[in-house]
Amino acid sequence: MHNKISCFLPVAEPADLKQTIDELKAVDLVDGIYVMITPGSKGAELPEGVDSFEVPALNSTQMVKEIAKRGETSTHVLLYTKSLPLKLGALSLERMVQAAEYTGAGMIYSDYFALKEGKMIQNPVIDYQDGSLRDDFNFGSLLFFPSEAVKEAAGKMKADYKFAGLYDLRLKVSQNLKLFRLPEFLYTEMETDTRKSGEKIFDYVDPKNREVQIEMEVACTEHLKAIGGYLKPEFEEVKFDESDFPVEASVVVPVRNRAKTIEDAVRSVFNQNTSFKFNLIIVDNHSDDGTTEILKKLAGEDNRLIHVIPDRKDLGIGGCWNMAIMNESCGKFAIQLDSDDLYADDSVVQTIVDAFYEQNCAMVIGSYQMVNFKLEEIPPGLIDHKEWTPDNGRNNALRINGLGAPRAFYTPVLREIRVPNVSYGEDYAVGLAISRDYQIGRIYQSLYMCRRWDDNSDASLDIAKMNNHNLYKDRVRTMELWARIAKNKK
Repeated sequence: MHNKISCFLPVAEPADLKQTIDELKAVDLVDGIYVMITPGSKGAELPEGVDSFEVPALNSTQMVKEIAKRGETSTHVLLYTKSLPLKLGALSLERMVQAAEYTGAGMIYSDYFALKEGKMIQNPVIDYQDGSLRDDFNFGSLLFFPSEAVKEAAGKMKADYKFAGLYDLRLKVSQNLKLFRLPEFLYTEMETDTRKSGEKIFDYVDPKNREVQIEMEVACTEHLKAIGGYLKPEFEEVKFDESDFPVEASVVVPVRNRAKTIEDAVRSVFNQNTSFKFNLIIVDNHSDDGTTEILKKLAGEDNRLIHVIPDRKDLGIGGCWNMAIMNESCGKFAIQLDSDDLYADDSVVQTIVDAFYEQNCAMVIGSYQMVNFKLEEIPPGLIDHKEWTPDNGRNNALRINGLGAPRAFYTPVLREIRVPNVSYGEDYAVGLAISRDYQIGRIYQSLYMCRRWDDNSDASLDIAKMNNHNLYKDRVRTMELWARIAKNKK
């Protein structure tokens, strides 16, 4: 059979749909065009030679199975996931066919241009790897498959997902075939979500998306079982028998240039009421905005503040954490506080330490409230990561992009693992590693006020920085996934 492509796209406004269809019809390789109609959507008058069919929901299992059935007559399947107009680059589909033939990949995707507020912006994506398990991985809106790969994956689908069908498809394809990125800008898509990066990062824990997240967890867990990466809910016991610590707990704060917020953070620690001794270790990473002077003043007020300035100048947040936990003043438990945030009340440190003993865990993660600089609640409000369950939390942790806050650790375990010397994802990497062997305890009440403001490190990232962050977390997930597969083989 000569190369032919069956194209599938969602129903859209008539003018937008016509523009996309005209783009596809101009490509000689296109063998058929199908418009997917969802309940409640307005039917569009379709040009001659364009078919339509109904699906219960976009991204559903039924959508994938209908695509597999209708795509059998062609060698390849093209799925466009947006309803706004698509603009193809010169010979872009021909290039995708070529890439599929050269690589034997089960899916091809590429970089693209984003038309954003009237400007054409390059939008590179990142390479897929074994640990790219998050359901919000950005492939762009144009997904290209060999028809046989879709048919084989659809045949393995047992669950009937309303939201996770497309996610399930790429997981199943990835079990036997590569997902290959072409680092070429092959098409232009309309960008409709113009929010800053800091406004997008909590979408996946927004309560209104809970039903979607449950399905994604089920699909990911099924995938982990298929590839040998699933961990049963069996954990090593934590005995808490190491006693050579000067205090029961240390609050750890890495800081650089937070003169506006550091005193609030420190005083929220000074105000803690506990039944045991605790201290505060602040690793001041060569601040030059007045933060150092503020900390010296506060240390003079209260000798529980241990003010550490590293000799080295190559430390990220993770490196500062390592300095704190290896410090002779560090307590049995090390509790996180970010330098621009503060504890919700005076019982947080006590609540966290109690949770270690009650839940027999090597790490505790609390919940936090999103607030502005005036400490007024902002959407999505409480971030409680309820997707973490005792039975499946550590498996689901490979799918989500963060584990929550505030985080606390049994110091001997953290000293053994250490923290990666980076300033993004270091906490996630440690949490994954700990959860491989130990239970992670959870506190679902708000312990922490997370201030969102323009100086947050992730408030407004360009595409290159966002890609670097996502690539790093995917790499961390890949390392952890491989370690879990090896653990299971033993």
